[in-house]
Amino acid sequence: MRSDVVKKGAPAAPNRSLLYALGYTREELERPLIGVVCSYNEIVPGHMNLDKIAEAVKAGVRAAGGTPVEFPAIAVCDGIAMGHVGMKYSLVTRDLIADSTEAMAMAHQFDGLVMIPNCDKNVPGLLMAAARVNIPTIFVSGGPMLAGTMNDGRRTCLSHMFEAVGAYYAGKLDEEGLEEYENNACPTCGSCSGMYTANSMNCLTEAIGMGLQGNGTIPAVWSARLRLAKHAGMQIMDLVEKNIRPRDIMTEAAFHNAETVDMALGCSTNTMLHLPAIAHECGIELSFDMANEISARTPNLCHLAPAGDTYMEDLERAGGVYAVMAELAQAGLLDTGTLTCTGRTVAENLEGVVNRNEEIIRPLDNPYSRTGGIAVLKGNLAPDGCVVKQSAVAPEMMVHEGPARVFDSEDDAIRAIYDGKIVAGDVVVIRYEGPKGGPGMREMLNPTSAIAGMGLDKDVALITDGRFSGATRGASIGHVSPEAASGGTIGLVEEGDLIAIDIPARTINLKVAEEELAARRAKWVCPEPKIKTGYLARYAKLVSSADRGAILE
Repeated sequence: MRSDVVKKGAPAAPNRSLLYALGYTREELERPLIGVVCSYNEIVPGHMNLDKIAEAVKAGVRAAGGTPVEFPAIAVCDGIAMGHVGMKYSLVTRDLIADSTEAMAMAHQFDGLVMIPNCDKNVPGLLMAAARVNIPTIFVSGGPMLAGTMNDGRRTCLSHMFEAVGAYYAGKLDEEGLEEYENNACPTCGSCSGMYTANSMNCLTEAIGMGLQGNGTIPAVWSARLRLAKHAGMQIMDLVEKNIRPRDIMTEAAFHNAETVDMALGCSTNTMLHLPAIAHECGIELSFDMANEISARTPNLCHLAPAGDTYMEDLERAGGVYAVMAELAQAGLLDTGTLTCTGRTVAENLEGVVNRNEEIIRPLDNPYSRTGGIAVLKGNLAPDGCVVKQSAVAPEMMVHEGPARVFDSEDDAIRAIYDGKIVAGDVVVIRYEGPKGGPGMREMLNPTSAIAGMGLDKDVALITDGRFSGATRGASIGHVSPEAASGGTIGLVEEGDLIAIDIPARTINLKVAEEELAARRAKWVCPEPKIKTGYLARYAKLVSSADRGAILE
């Protein structure tokens, strides 16, 4: 066993003495040591139940003959961090989580790992660590939150809550109405109930083969989630015995499967940051261009919030991620020969799986659209690309041209939106919020939700070198690369410049003559860094552009 180096022989006597100090018995140390990486904390609603998940995992490990050893991973609640300096610290935790988990796994020589994440950055962070350490690993998340219910019986969720703030500022909702959303949007523990980033990434753990069936969709408050955790604890022992490792599972074909499922589900645009970063740890490069190729052949089968009025619990009842994969497999859109954490192939996992609700998971002959949920646009405004969740864009905004309203920070933009200074037809440009310029690439859920809540989502586009929450809807185009702080064209846009967006044609262009752009570029000076000390300053020096997954180099 890998852990023998800290358990066996005379040289390991000091190591054993410290393990005995922890209360482990000789009998326990004769079994494989399984690291249980738990992201439990008391500030993230998606993580407040993870102590229960960890106990269930450990019960499963013991039942299958292993010795579980729990240690923590951090996690940020993006919703609580939203709209202030805290959001600069969200994306950057992905790398802290990967680095610290690598350090713990290597320092203590575990034989296998069970990862217990649930929210936006610690799912990809732990997947990055799994690829990097490359010892047998399985994922089991904390599960999604149930949808809320308003006083009149309407279902609601966090994206409605944020949009309610915009409606309040527009005079469409009073304080009592705002408080009703506040009290009903998030009724249980779990990752927020729509197809936002956390649920997107948890679903993709199934698609890529690192999580068992139901990992992305079984609600946090269902007892089935505890049973799943026990089975994950049992299954890691099988992976250890067979020496099936993350890089055996997360192959190039598996990443393409994940991107295909991503397009069918209508996942968050943040997956376009995380999948390339995870693939990079596996020695695989995923390009933006491949995303468009996969989108072109993959129908969008699901419209969960914010794109529609269905939620994760509905997807689970309809058959979950496996039912979506079964639809795609029928059309030959998946490589079903890839290995998974079950020890079986995708094809074997999908035997007997059926779509139980064709209203929730559209069949291939009746998709929401013939192309996938995400599109990558290119043009002189984003030569290296930018990303939009096209499944959540109103038909009226698929093609749009309008004057630029330019802001050098999210804070300036949100003030203008709340003050009613943005009007129909505008293209809001928020820059110097990219990975380097932010630093940290803040999510822009506040401005996009304000626009939607004010009823302008069918009239106004928003473009940024920052990124968006999975809860964002409308013509919200992020990850503009190169970013402004790296000399990208978005840094040259001036108030009133016309911007042309054509999502079906996959183009985005600033309608300014090349001679004028050259003159502006000659005068451009990069602003002083917004943060000059601490982790964010170090991060800004190392981080790549968004089109490469904002990896650290």
